[in-house]
Amino acid sequence: MATATIPDISAVLSKIKGTTGEESATKTEETVVPKEKALKKEEKPVKPEHSIPKGKPKSGRIWKTQKERFATVKKSVRGKVKTKHLAYREEIKQIKELSRSIKEERKQQNEEKKQRREENKLRRLENERKSEIVQIIKNPAKLKRMRKKQLRQIEKRDLDKIKVV
Repeated sequence: MATATIPDISAVLSKIKGTTGEESATKTEETVVPKEKALKKEEKPVKPEHSIPKGKPKSGRIWKTQKERFATVKKSVRGKVKTKHLAYREEIKQIKELSRSIKEERKQQNEEKKQRREENKLRRLENERKSEIVQIIKNPAKLKRMRKKQLRQIEKRDLDKIKVV
């Protein structure tokens, strides 16, 4: 069995970096320069995602914008100054109040539309009944002689509500 020797830690680190111990001292200056360049590249302001122009939508409706939910309108502030946090909470309250009022308004509009539809339906039915041509069948024997098709067309009405000439 061969005995394993424990390698020097600095030698292992230099292998990982890809340099020897002597070269590492000379390369430190060279490695500092690229880091500064990398920092300069990172300092450029990154455009927010929402300002990136989207392509033409598949539906072809270019005037339609992408909708945002109220939850995504304002991002949370964690570990900030108390005054900023309070201002943030106030802003969130205003946004929630606005969303609540918009939802309430929509609900009210839907209720009004529903009520209007029902009123129109009743009015239409009433007008239909008024415009019907009514013929009173006084002889029940006629009903016995009628065919099925004719019987299907007959409807019963209350004579008090209908003006019969």
